[in-house]
Amino acid sequence: MACRVVVLGGTGFIGRAFAWRCAAHGPSLQLTVPTRSLARGAELRPLPGLTLVQADVHDEPALTRLLAGADVVVNLVGILHGHAADFERVHAELPRRLARAARAGGAGHIVHVSALGADAEAPSLYLRSKAAGEAALRDAGVALSVLRPSVVFGADDRFLNLFARLQLLTPLVPLAGAGARFQPVWVRDVAQALYACVERGAAAAGVFEAVGPQVFTLAELVRLAGRRSGHERPIWPLPRSLAVAQAWLFEHLPGPMLVSRDNLRSLQIDSVASGRLPTLDALGIHAASIDRAWAQERGNAAIDGELLRWRALRRDA
Repeated sequence: MACRVVVLGGTGFIGRAFAWRCAAHGPSLQLTVPTRSLARGAELRPLPGLTLVQADVHDEPALTRLLAGADVVVNLVGILHGHAADFERVHAELPRRLARAARAGGAGHIVHVSALGADAEAPSLYLRSKAAGEAALRDAGVALSVLRPSVVFGADDRFLNLFARLQLLTPLVPLAGAGARFQPVWVRDVAQALYACVERGAAAAGVFEAVGPQVFTLAELVRLAGRRSGHERPIWPLPRSLAVAQAWLFEHLPGPMLVSRDNLRSLQIDSVASGRLPTLDALGIHAASIDRAWAQERGNAAIDGELLRWRALRRDA
């Protein structure tokens, strides 16, 4: 019998990679992906064993109905920018509702994506709210697997691609937090880790630090993004006072947020493995370097396209 998995945030960057990974492994998992807009999940529709459902996961009665009869719940919902109330609603209150709904629906396992540096005493709202969400899920009385990733990269990421686009537009990159350290992890490795947690069930309970094999400063990652795009620009590391002023300005400009003062506070904590918790190796995953991941993504894009077409034809036959 197939395992029924409800995936919150399944139409996002990590969620799409997880859905593809499940499709590649065959019909052992039946995914239900709630979304407020069915159009956002259009590219997932052809995947076998996946059902898109229009629903607001912040509505507790709707969430409880979704989780009725689920074996596993995967929570990928998260934000990078917002006010205190936004972080509380998404990172803390939603996990509290999820805990109650999972208990009511009889789910046996929760898999949750948090963040490296999550701590109740962390300097940023983002990291403190992530810690609050973890704590809420631990109180659910359900087996819990937590992935704490560093920055996640991939073909459609909003991190390296953002810096690549910026270097197309400007001759100089004024960079806040240039010395902050990251241990970037490939989105496909994160997706594989999620799959491993779901497959192993309660045996995968615990906290895992999802990191790649290399440590970079933010400045090094920006240069790497520039080289990959063919438009590497000089970097001007901003002093703290100018960095805060820049972030304040971005907070008040229209359009998508680039960086906030809360992001700067998060950068005070290096996003690298602590050495105190298991990493992806404990889940049987040897994390790829950025160069190896990029090379594989180019080759796998064609393979995944053929896999999708083959499975769609087989399903319709």
